[in-house]
Order: sequence, then structure tokens, then C-alpha cells
Amino acid sequence: MNIGKAAKASGVSAKMIRYYEQTGLIPKAGRKDSGYRDYSSADVHMLRFIRKARDLGFSVSEIDGLLNLWRDRSRQSSDVKRIAQKHVDDLNERIEAMKQMAGTLQSLVDCCAGDARPDCPILADLEDDHDGSGAPARATLRPGSKGRS
Repeated sequence: MNIGKAAKASGVSAKMIRYYEQTGLIPKAGRKDSGYRDYSSADVHMLRFIRKARDLGFSVSEIDGLLNLWRDRSRQSSDVKRIAQKHVDDLNERIEAMKQMAGTLQSLVDCCAGDARPDCPILADLEDDHDGSGAPARATLRPGSKGRS
């Protein structure tokens, strides 16, 4: 089938299929006499695997590792589990960091009167020259300033 049909059947856009070929994540498709790419049902199956892995948030390099294990019938499930567990751990770290960001921002929103006055604790916090550790943050430019000397 051509790339359009493979894209529709797999749920992966033609642009991403070309990218995966270019980066070597998937083998380059065979070509018809006309020069068009020709995908098999096995290619579509692999693209669905990739789409599902992407839907779970795996990176392209992680997917490459998973594909290699998927193709290797002598693999050990412990290798697959290790990759998946690392990904779960990374997701949980990102979730925790996002919860902290949301909590900090919510506190700032709660402190903001949200009225017609120009004073705003949200902007004041973003402007603060400290990084939270008590140490000065890197130099920032303020509106109308030309930098610090």
C-alpha cells in the first residue's frame, strides 16, 4: 500500500512515517516501479506499535529499544519491564514537578487581587531576582532597561 493508506491504517501521519524512515526507527519502505513507497501489512503493524508507544509517552530512542526487543524473540521480559518501569518513574517525576508548579502558580493566583490596580504578585514573583535558594538569579532585563552593569 502507498504511504497515505499506510498512514490511515496505522494512525501515524505520512510525515511521521517519513521521519521514522529518515531516522532509521523503521526500515525504508520498498519502492514500486513508479517510485512510490510500498508498505506491507507488517510495516503497518510496526507503525501501530510505534503509535501506541508514542501514545504512552515513550521517546523515539525508547521506542527504538522496544522495537529491537519486540523483534528479538530471544528477549527477556525483564529487559522490557526495565524500560517500561524507567518510563513510569520518569512520568511520575514529571507529574510531581508539574504538581509543584501548579501549586506555586495557584498560590500566586490566590494572592492576586485581579482588579484594575497595576500591582500584581504574579509578575512580582516572576521578576524576583532570587532563584529560591537565597542566591541571586541570573541577570534579567526589565522593560526600558539596558541591562545591568
